[in-house]
Amino acid sequence: MSVAALAERINALLPQTQCTRCGEPDCRRYAQAIAEGRAPINRCPPGGDEGVAALAALTGQSPLPLDPACGVPAERGVARIVEEWCIGCTLCIQACPVDAIVGAARQMHSVIEDACTGCELCIPVCPVDCIDLPSVTPGRVGWQAWDAALAAAARGRYERRLQRLACEAQAASTRPPVAAEPGPQGLDTGQDSEARTQDPEARKRAFVEAAIAKARARAGGGGQRP
Repeated sequence: MSVAALAERINALLPQTQCTRCGEPDCRRYAQAIAEGRAPINRCPPGGDEGVAALAALTGQSPLPLDPACGVPAERGVARIVEEWCIGCTLCIQACPVDAIVGAARQMHSVIEDACTGCELCIPVCPVDCIDLPSVTPGRVGWQAWDAALAAAARGRYERRLQRLACEAQAASTRPPVAAEPGPQGLDTGQDSEARTQDPEARKRAFVEAAIAKARARAGGGGQRP
């Protein structure tokens, strides 16, 4: 069997949460690393021990305990956004590998619960800590909390997102330059004139910093969720 064919079969056994806990950017590249002998088969906590056993059977390797450096199997969670704390920064939207979060800048975001894989990638990027991940599979972890149909759906959403991002990048590369947008209305960053001359990432940071300051002032200056 060729390396490419083996990688595809390995990828089909992975839960497709795209959580990156294995140390690779996505499930497909973890599968490729296993097929090429660059990664062990025990670095996928969402797949649990059952997932390791399936990979061992496919590759002819001996089963291994899950690598604790990658995390442990856990109940499947679904992201939830606390509405009163969301500042509409869009960072969680950008972090979600399966487009399970929808919304617009300066608007409340929402989670498509059926699409969320529980990857947790949205949590660390949220600047106001308004996302949590309540369990939807109490007492069940690994493949007991997931199934092949969910994995296939997640893989499809991830691949469609990659296609969308590639199309957007291609369109951006051929689009003529435009004047920078002004700072967010109602948010006096003190950096608007500078931000207009900087790259989009700098303008985004300026907006997020101002939005956080405004959210904290609205909460009485403490910056902590009640």
